[in-house]
Amino acid sequence: MNARINEIWVYLSASPLLGLTLTLLAYQGAVWVNRRCSGHPLANPVLIAVIALVAMLWASGTPYRTYFDGAQFVHFLLGPATVALAIPLHAQLDRLRRMAGPLLVALLGGCLTAAVSAALIGKLLGASEATVLSLAPKSVTTPIAMGIAERLGGLPSLTAVLVILTGILGAVGAQWVYGLMKCHDAAVRGFSLGVASHGIGTARAFQIGERTGAFAALGMGLNGLLTAVLLPWLMPILIRWLG
Repeated sequence: MNARINEIWVYLSASPLLGLTLTLLAYQGAVWVNRRCSGHPLANPVLIAVIALVAMLWASGTPYRTYFDGAQFVHFLLGPATVALAIPLHAQLDRLRRMAGPLLVALLGGCLTAAVSAALIGKLLGASEATVLSLAPKSVTTPIAMGIAERLGGLPSLTAVLVILTGILGAVGAQWVYGLMKCHDAAVRGFSLGVASHGIGTARAFQIGERTGAFAALGMGLNGLLTAVLLPWLMPILIRWLG
């Protein structure tokens, strides 16, 4: 048995499939831990999987590029998975029509607050202009955020890290924030989580409930679109104002 496992490891270590295999195993293990913890927010599967993967890459001395050669297939599936989120949203179509006005106001407020507050805090803490521009799109799903950062003159790689951290923090802390605010409406919870914490927050929203997840998917998609339109116009004005 050990010899067979050793053969599999030798084959995978010389193949791009290693990155994909490690990613799937890490996430499956993280899901198991999350279930054992009864879905506790701190046992977020994405957070656990990221920590496990970083530890494995560091311990084995594997370069990130080598890992990504195999794991990029998962990255490719982000697009179809995002489109598929429209299916549960369709079931909420009647309520969506009734809430269109408040949702648009919340979307605009959430989009501007996320971008402007991040830029202001970064500037106050002495961040460089490139870092400030990388911070602004942190609440948008990774592919869109990296494109925005590149167009603004920021650092796409830094933006990717900030996006993941934002998503994890939102997924972990959202339930406590909702409790403090005594917010129990599934649509409000989901939409705000999607706007603030993109795909990782949306995944957490689906763990809470289907309606919560549907509105989170809507918030994530609309915030990505609005941020991509507004930031290239807004950030140069804000940077000039901040000096």
